[in-house]
Amino acid sequence: MGAFLFRDVTLSDGRTGVDVLVQDGRIAAIDPGLHAPEGSEVIAADGQLLSPPFVDAHFHMDATLSYGLPRVNQSGTLLEGIALWGELKPQLAQEALVERALQYCDWAAAKGLLAIRSHVDVCDERLLAVEALLHVKQRVKPYLDLQLVAFPQDGLLRSPDALARLERALDMGVDVVGGIPHFERTMADGAESVRLLCELAAERGLPVDMHCDESDDPLSRHIETLAFHTQRLGLQGRVTGSHLTSMHSMDNYYASKLIPLIAEAQVHAVANPLINITLQGRHDSYPKRRGMTRVPELMAAGVNVAFGHDCVMDPWYSLGSGDMLEVAQMGLHVAQMTSQAQMRACFDAVTVNGARVLGLADYGLAVGRPADLVLLQARSPQEAIRLRAARLVVMKRGQVIARSAPATAVLDIPGRAPSVDWMLRR
Repeated sequence: MGAFLFRDVTLSDGRTGVDVLVQDGRIAAIDPGLHAPEGSEVIAADGQLLSPPFVDAHFHMDATLSYGLPRVNQSGTLLEGIALWGELKPQLAQEALVERALQYCDWAAAKGLLAIRSHVDVCDERLLAVEALLHVKQRVKPYLDLQLVAFPQDGLLRSPDALARLERALDMGVDVVGGIPHFERTMADGAESVRLLCELAAERGLPVDMHCDESDDPLSRHIETLAFHTQRLGLQGRVTGSHLTSMHSMDNYYASKLIPLIAEAQVHAVANPLINITLQGRHDSYPKRRGMTRVPELMAAGVNVAFGHDCVMDPWYSLGSGDMLEVAQMGLHVAQMTSQAQMRACFDAVTVNGARVLGLADYGLAVGRPADLVLLQARSPQEAIRLRAARLVVMKRGQVIARSAPATAVLDIPGRAPSVDWMLRR
């Protein structure tokens, strides 16, 4: 395995003028002025940002790139998307699903996204999507960490045999217990589904990741129930509440009680900025709610908050490209997180915070860790978000798996000498 020396990089912790040596698939040294071993490739970074890879903490790979099948979501709403997915499931073919998922994984890797947690629907009695994504997980293992969540899309208690199918999926090798309590028929059923699923996870020693309170209902209380059972069963640090959009509509008094409870239970939170602001608030005229959960307040309380892409070209969302910097940029705008520290926190939400959600061992830039790296055409995390910076080099375990040319523009304006600028960085 070859050696690489990244010369003169900026690190996301603010260090500048640093060299990073990669040998035998791992980071061998991080220091200024490192010697390049004989035969190594020297990559001149010229002060550009070297980051650990992007992490998507919430995605649906079984549905990705299926836009228009069997028809287009005309209303663009969450409920029509769910109905569309129900129509599509009987028509799914394993080979096509695998092909779409592999294509998306290639997109992801090219953009430096090397770890994804994907929910996979277990309400199809064939478990076709589960089989397909377990196959994809093995195919992409050399370059992408794919973690799967057993997700009862139609509800655990409202869908016949959903619990049995969910357990079958876990037996097949799915990594995480999922749920969707707000989609059960009653609030009581939703709470019961949380209890059953958390107990199942505790018995099996597995993490939990639930679509939780993905609604505009300020009275939805399933994240409270999830935090309670997390503490009751000793699952602290292994549980994630995804979406949490109802928190956007809750009154401040209740939120002031709820957020400390989430922090005390060490429940991770995942917001999905692109999708939350697209699907929520659909019953509003004006003023319209933005729909995304209370990201800065959760972060201030010590909750680990990550961002997810959620959907790309599927029944719920006709856009997207697998670019986690687009996700970070939208999260920054929607949450009005425009201080320097907050913008940096949004970069963390698509890197280190997501790695904590997935429980990734040896993630990050430190000597001795796997050389999973992304060289970005930017000089800070904030600039990377602003420019949605080009990924100049993507490396997985010491192997370069993608390269991109720098973004440039040749300006040839009449009356002025030709000049070259990249993305008007200054």
